[in-house]
Amino acid sequence: MPPDLIDHLHLKWKRRGRAILGDGSECVFNIYEGVVMWDGDYLTIPIDEADSEPLVGMSLMEGYQLTVQVFEAGIVEIRKVSAV
Repeated sequence: MPPDLIDHLHLKWKRRGRAILGDGSECVFNIYEGVVMWDGDYLTIPIDEADSEPLVGMSLMEGYQLTVQVFEAGIVEIRKVSAV
């Protein structure tokens, strides 16, 4: 999430994180804590600071099916799936 949005939401700082980027370089960033409503429940989640568009982490998607039409104005669907 961008730093200005983190400031606007008054998110609580938790720790620093590290990641290896696609070009092989290492990035150090701040991790904050936030609360989201997901499928009718409130969840406390870590939020990584980044100068980019906000992304949904894959751990939040556990137990859901994601369908994406990859073209302009395409439909994105997230649907909870039953355990098999």
